[in-house]
Amino acid sequence: MKSDTQLRTDVLAELDWDPAIKAGAVGVTAKEGVVTLTGHLGSHAEKVAAERAAQRVRGVKALAVELTVKLPAGDERTDADIARAVEHALEWTILVPNGKIKPMVEAGWVTLNGEVEWEYQRRAAENAVRPLMGVTGVSNMVKISPKLHAADVEKKLREALARQAQRESDRIRISVDGSKVALRGTVHSFAELYAVRNAAWSVPGVTSVENDLVVLD
Repeated sequence: MKSDTQLRTDVLAELDWDPAIKAGAVGVTAKEGVVTLTGHLGSHAEKVAAERAAQRVRGVKALAVELTVKLPAGDERTDADIARAVEHALEWTILVPNGKIKPMVEAGWVTLNGEVEWEYQRRAAENAVRPLMGVTGVSNMVKISPKLHAADVEKKLREALARQAQRESDRIRISVDGSKVALRGTVHSFAELYAVRNAAWSVPGVTSVENDLVVLD
């Protein structure tokens, strides 16, 4: 197991390695595998990049994010300007069904509402608006309402795990309630956790994934 000092050093190095992040603006502390990020960043996209960079580091068991977005002078936009930019971004993103998502903007924070058939469409909508200038945060409230429901969600998920995360599949417990999936067990990294979670979301008919997987050191 890494010491707190080594874990902090590794997270700082990962932040510095990522060109999307001004690493000097992010403070890092580590205690018993729990990493805390603090500071002010210039965009919501940079904040998300910092979170993902920390999660990539082996030994990070949990992440506390105390980062805030403080827009540089000149980058501020009115909510009306941001709302128009969001609408255009959604219209121009081929993965987002036309007219299915309704955005709302308040103090730079974008809330996405609506319904789509697939999780990848829900994620694509958020990814489209996150980097827009003036956006300080995104709440993705888009619901998944699939037209088709899998007859055997657990079987399809086991098959997907065997293809995408074979090393982890034997240690994962799956429970299915209608179109809702619960995942429990252990994985070795956040990358493997994401692989398992994404496999669950990729099963046709899944509308909810309860992710209780634990990352081992």
